[in-house]
Amino acid sequence: MENHKKFMRFALEQARAALEQGNFPVGVVFVHRGQILASGQRVHTQKEKETVNEIDHAEILALRHFLSMESKVSTAELTVYSTMEPCLMCYSTLILNGIRNIVYAYEDVMGGGTNLPLEQLSPLYREMKIHISAKVLREQSLKLFKQFFSNPENNYWKDSILSAYTLNQSR
Repeated sequence: MENHKKFMRFALEQARAALEQGNFPVGVVFVHRGQILASGQRVHTQKEKETVNEIDHAEILALRHFLSMESKVSTAELTVYSTMEPCLMCYSTLILNGIRNIVYAYEDVMGGGTNLPLEQLSPLYREMKIHISAKVLREQSLKLFKQFFSNPENNYWKDSILSAYTLNQSR
């Protein structure tokens, strides 16, 4: 558990950097045998008359970075640390790329994908054994999301289930 906390702190640094830029505070690190190999942070900043980008999530950016390195490390050997539970898109992308170990801090009550019942899906997914560790340094991550949703300048998911849930959390 201590290693999970250690690497989640690095993911939280990525999330803080995203928040400082006005972005949704999701940070991710990919770890192999105690070494951070790739990282990413959520990009979504909405400019006037610009559509929000729902593709460049932190997990996707970190995965692209890792794959571009042409590392000899198998994705099955990685552990992904994320400040928020991966959404369905990110979760599916991670597992289809061979990642089997995911650790996250704050639950995504609106769009989290880790509760997807793989055993009920088609054979490709049914045989996958995924290891999920939830709520590692949850309070630190929650604090960042509260900051984000409390900022009147941030309109991303402002009136969402996630925003209401986050702002109503006492811890």
